[in-house]
Amino acid sequence: MTSPKKDYYELLGVEKGASEADIKKAFRRLAMKHHPDRNPDDKGAEAKFKEINEAYDALSDPKKRQAYDQFGHAGVDSSQMGGGGFHGFHQGAGSAGFGEAFGDIFGDLFGAGGRSGGGRAQPERGSDLRFRMTLTLEEAVHGITRVISVPTLASCKTCNGLGAKPGTSKTTCTTCKGQGAVRMQQGFFSVQQACPSCQGSGQMIKDPCKSCYGQGRVQETKQLSVKIPAGVDNGDRIRLSGEGEAGGHGASAGDLYVEVVVKEHSLFQRDGADLHCQVPVSFVMACLGGEIEIPTLTGHVKLKIPGETQSGKSLRVRGHGIKPLRGGAMGDLLCHVTIETPVHLTSEQKAHLEAFDKALHDGKKHSPKAAGWFEGMKKFFEGTK
Repeated sequence: MTSPKKDYYELLGVEKGASEADIKKAFRRLAMKHHPDRNPDDKGAEAKFKEINEAYDALSDPKKRQAYDQFGHAGVDSSQMGGGGFHGFHQGAGSAGFGEAFGDIFGDLFGAGGRSGGGRAQPERGSDLRFRMTLTLEEAVHGITRVISVPTLASCKTCNGLGAKPGTSKTTCTTCKGQGAVRMQQGFFSVQQACPSCQGSGQMIKDPCKSCYGQGRVQETKQLSVKIPAGVDNGDRIRLSGEGEAGGHGASAGDLYVEVVVKEHSLFQRDGADLHCQVPVSFVMACLGGEIEIPTLTGHVKLKIPGETQSGKSLRVRGHGIKPLRGGAMGDLLCHVTIETPVHLTSEQKAHLEAFDKALHDGKKHSPKAAGWFEGMKKFFEGTK
């Protein structure tokens, strides 16, 4: 007596109202677990695998699932559906999800070749290349055209990248008969993989080119003139389309990415479109004010120092920064004042300073920052007592 079939939803471990995605996910998990090739010592693995396969075959097809929900196993019985036996490799109308799920499992069990479908492999596009170009700040700000040397795989000029000896042509692969794929038996399944003789191209080279030995590409160093636009910054990349490695057997070439590296400058630091620099000012000029000449990336300008300028004050020189690469207003030059303390003083100079210091008898009036700092320190220590 034949034992009654188990409930399909129960076999897959999902609820009756489960979504297609949940059903597919459950099937993949169970199929991987009970696959016969993964359980060679378990005689019941194949039977279990057939059960979950049958359940998924019914529930992954909307029409079959509707019939099963309404009539049970009778609704999807082989005598009712016009077919019979194990439906594992059948993919009719409405069962695209079933074939897709099995394709995923083939990939997990046998590698990428098991899911390829066996079509001819397309010639592989060339790899992208990266070149680091070091620039000075001036070169990055103003732009520059520079010739670079790039080691790469270039298309063979002898055979025009085809790999075959000039005057000859490729022949049909004798292993796969030009199909680009061969069938491989893996225990319970029969799957297709890329042909190992022609790597899936369906063609073979009988007389390879002597320059590239049939590869269609040769190693060479090419010279390229690269125009760096004004305003580039550290880390920017410039894409040169088609200047990467040549593709295999006449396929399109990859791209070359030139990555900009800007060296540190002795005077200026960049911050977006603005430039910053430190400007040393004498003690007397900081007190009385004055005017000094400072350098910029486009020449020299006069910088006015206001009287009683404190150390660390920033003075902005508008329009002497950087024009952004991607548009926007011209940046500014920010000059950070550093008051320079005199050194190597003579006795006479020291005496003058001592007299000047005595003249500043009202510290709070002439040194407001120092007075405020000492007052804050006094309150701090009083609060800790």
